[in-house]
Amino acid sequence: MSDYKKLSIKNWAVEDRPREKLLQKGRSTLSNAELLAILLGSGNREETAVELAQRILNSAENNLNELGKLSVTDLTKVKGVGPAKALTIIAATELGRRRKSEEVLNKNKITGSKDVADIFSSMLSDFNHEEFWILILNRSNKIIDRIKISQGGISGTVIDVRLIMKHAIEKAASSLIICHNHPSGNTLPSEADKRITTKIKEAGLLMDINLLDHIIVSEKSYYSFADEGIL
Repeated sequence: MSDYKKLSIKNWAVEDRPREKLLQKGRSTLSNAELLAILLGSGNREETAVELAQRILNSAENNLNELGKLSVTDLTKVKGVGPAKALTIIAATELGRRRKSEEVLNKNKITGSKDVADIFSSMLSDFNHEEFWILILNRSNKIIDRIKISQGGISGTVIDVRLIMKHAIEKAASSLIICHNHPSGNTLPSEADKRITTKIKEAGLLMDINLLDHIIVSEKSYYSFADEGIL
């Protein structure tokens, strides 16, 4: 066995160290592994932080979207990754997801199904469970609020129509858009999806709150009840 020991980042040439490289050359010059290495802070006796970061990325198929789906349990299966490093990675990917979502929300006004899909795809596409959300709009179709109604398992979630109407009334909604994700990737609505859409639409009509759309999102696509003419 060789006595050769890998140099730590501190012993690299300054231009090769991720932190120094970021300061001197800018964030865009760093690879995904180098950026992840900055989050990790350190490697171990056998590898540098960059090498550890590359192994973590390999476990996620070198895809940042797949990295964002990994849980603490998934990440700690990678040798050299403890709970602290795993939580740091999860926090960073969650901040990225929220930033993307807020950028879309800053448009403020909903003009079509794509606006809604853009908001919720960034929020929900990484989850392996279903979540059901509502967008509450005023008369100009500007967003008053977005609220999570429920969270379920891989194949479904329980929806309380009364809770949806309560939120809508409290926020003085003129209209609603509902949205949930399909972790399977298949965005076609189930019979249960169609039934709950009808129930929410009918409840809204009684209170003069119009249901504008029901959007089902996945990582790569979305389905709009309004666009398909079945609302």
